[in-house]
Amino acid sequence: MTKKMRGNLMLTLTAFIWGTAFVAQISGGDHIGPFAFNFSRNIIATLFLFILIQVWPMIMKRPIDVETEEMKRPTLIGGIACGVILTAAMAFQQVGIVYTTAGKAGFITSLYIVLVPLAGIFLGKRIGFRIWFCVALAAVGLYMLSIKAGFTMQFGDLLILICAFCYTLHILVIDYFSPKSHGTKLSMIQFLVAGILSGIIMLFLEDISMENVMNAAIPILYTGVLSSGVGYTFQILAQKDTDPTTASLLMSLESVFAVLAGAVLLGERLSIREGMGCILMFVAIILAQIPMKRRQKEII
Repeated sequence: MTKKMRGNLMLTLTAFIWGTAFVAQISGGDHIGPFAFNFSRNIIATLFLFILIQVWPMIMKRPIDVETEEMKRPTLIGGIACGVILTAAMAFQQVGIVYTTAGKAGFITSLYIVLVPLAGIFLGKRIGFRIWFCVALAAVGLYMLSIKAGFTMQFGDLLILICAFCYTLHILVIDYFSPKSHGTKLSMIQFLVAGILSGIIMLFLEDISMENVMNAAIPILYTGVLSSGVGYTFQILAQKDTDPTTASLLMSLESVFAVLAGAVLLGERLSIREGMGCILMFVAIILAQIPMKRRQKEII
């Protein structure tokens, strides 16, 4: 197996893990509150990455990432900034997923792929026709998927949409700090910050018991270790041997796996209208990632 094939396989597995994590989040939410769940998964992800950073050099005979003295400050600042944003994104997603399905949550969350280039407007960049077309197509898909009679949006879908905007900001902040930072440590810090903030909010808003936490143990471990820890690590390793376009296309399969996992594990079913909305959104997501040549400072 070539390095590229192995990288593509790892990214496909990452998309599968992230897609099925929506089912784990719904299952975990049946036992504990959203902030208790996010506190638990983020602390577990922090511990996993901390152990990985310590163990990786001993197993692979090289550090997981190169760190220089100049990287320490951006890693810390970037990790804190990303952690604050991640707290909001996870909160909206975990609360929203209580009121919607895993499949719909997966597709609406994936809108960040369209929103990221659109955000270039605020960075002084021009938006090409293709991105505007993708935005329009995604809007129609979102309408068919979530908007009901009277032009009202389901509460859960609205929260997931806000979550998609939060993840858009999260990606832009990562894009700014990642070239200057130690990637794995930045991720570990962001999970630690998100865990601490979620824990503080949890103490004020939620009642928790060890029994309920134990009942949600498997979903917490799945999202903490696999979705955050393993998924993130696979993404880092795979993208070293896979071009960015292929990587983003493979990771966008997360939304498809979310629908399949919801149908198989939770018995969720989409109406014909909702299914068409998913298809339109997925086409918009794919089109937004196909590269086309343009001048600098233009997002296409």
